[in-house]
Amino acid sequence: MPQPPSTAPTARTSPPAPAARRPWLIQGGMGVGVSGWRLARAVSREGQLGVVSGTALDVVLARVLQTGDPGGHARRALAAFPFPELAQDALDRYFRPEGLDEGVPMRSTPRLRATGGSPAEILTVLGNFAEVWLAKEGHDGLVGVNYLEKIQLATAPAMFGAILAGVDHVLVGAGVPGQIPALASRLARYEPCVTRVGVEGDEQPLEHPFDPAALLAGRVPGPLRRPEVLAIVSLPVLAAYLARDEATRPDGFVIETSGAGGHSAPPRGPVKLDEDGEPVYGPRDDPDLARMAALGLPFWLAGGQAGPQRVAAARAAGAAGVQIGSAFALCEESGMAPHLREELRARAHEGTLTVRNDPEASPTAFPFKVAELPGTVSEPEVAAARRRVCDLGFLRTPVRGSRGLAYRCAAEPMAAYVRKGGDPADARGRQCLCNGLLATIGLAQRRPGGRVEPPLVTIGKDLSFLRALSPAARPYTAADVVRWLAAGAGSAVRGR
Repeated sequence: MPQPPSTAPTARTSPPAPAARRPWLIQGGMGVGVSGWRLARAVSREGQLGVVSGTALDVVLARVLQTGDPGGHARRALAAFPFPELAQDALDRYFRPEGLDEGVPMRSTPRLRATGGSPAEILTVLGNFAEVWLAKEGHDGLVGVNYLEKIQLATAPAMFGAILAGVDHVLVGAGVPGQIPALASRLARYEPCVTRVGVEGDEQPLEHPFDPAALLAGRVPGPLRRPEVLAIVSLPVLAAYLARDEATRPDGFVIETSGAGGHSAPPRGPVKLDEDGEPVYGPRDDPDLARMAALGLPFWLAGGQAGPQRVAAARAAGAAGVQIGSAFALCEESGMAPHLREELRARAHEGTLTVRNDPEASPTAFPFKVAELPGTVSEPEVAAARRRVCDLGFLRTPVRGSRGLAYRCAAEPMAAYVRKGGDPADARGRQCLCNGLLATIGLAQRRPGGRVEPPLVTIGKDLSFLRALSPAARPYTAADVVRWLAAGAGSAVRGR
């Protein structure tokens, strides 16, 4: 197996994190790959919770290997996987020591299917294992992984790969993550489990099976530790619903408001748009923190919380701390392509950056923050020139049609979308987040005729933190973010 030497253990069975190690700061999970292992490790080494994005890590691993695996990091992680033959299969298929010649397309990866048993499951396990393993390498800090409940087919294999690598926390949003606590328990015991997958046209969800022991041919490497589960919700009403039943109760919550980058929950009630075409949020969308505190579970505030005073205010309101995304997205350890980070910082410094909360961009129909940058999908001419293609499919929705089960995405080619029963009006303005976000971290697919997938950049609307962290648009590190915010954490820092 071609990889650098490694002396790291193949499995981690460290005890659960004590309450005394509860972080006051969570570095938000930003996909695809913006919150990669380098960023999570840097934050974790500062004593806080570093989080990797668990979205599309099968494709990230395959493309990193195809680009030659600079530094040998992916190969080092795969060498630590407890089943070498599975890792070797991935290396044989994707690793290219010299990388790919210019213009050569990335090799495609298998897609997950609702029936289970797809080769994509193994690659998903490997990708999540590698990302978490690298984030935890060389220190004993806390590391989490962030998933989207919307991507249900990947949930079980992705989480199992992360648990194999010793992940400390699993954070899940973009839906109702009621099945995650039980899944985490079963996966840590190598037990067969099912993920309930919503199928449009069916009255009952489909049960998507996953058997970790069978995947490993019955060779379990030893006991695993169940990670703590944090549910990402927008309002206390959903938190209360999850907390009322032991089967769905998480270990804590992240309360994320519309100020966060990426997806946000739509406003409560009928959606109204302002003069710029963005959703209007009102008092009903503000979380009742007293009600959150009454649930008796720790919670963190997210969305526009970057500042020492905001950290202090959150803690004074009963929160354990805050979750911060955008400030880390623009730091040096971020997985975002360096030229995009520099462009964002420069335009924010000049006051020329616009970030839209676009109600149409995402195939999920959730509002999605889009930074307007030259050469990206935010430019109408760039979006119009891009040929619609759905070759990754993470945001596909299973649908029941006349020919049985199909998979549909509002950003796929219009003819295919309509053929599967989709309404053309629902596809208007939708963008391919899968390809756009991979391009944002420098792993764009190359298309025939020399075309390359353009980036789609997301960031929060409030970038006021740059005045303190990045005067004159200068670079800064993850450690700079943590230390700047620490002034608002009070006794939480002194007791670390």
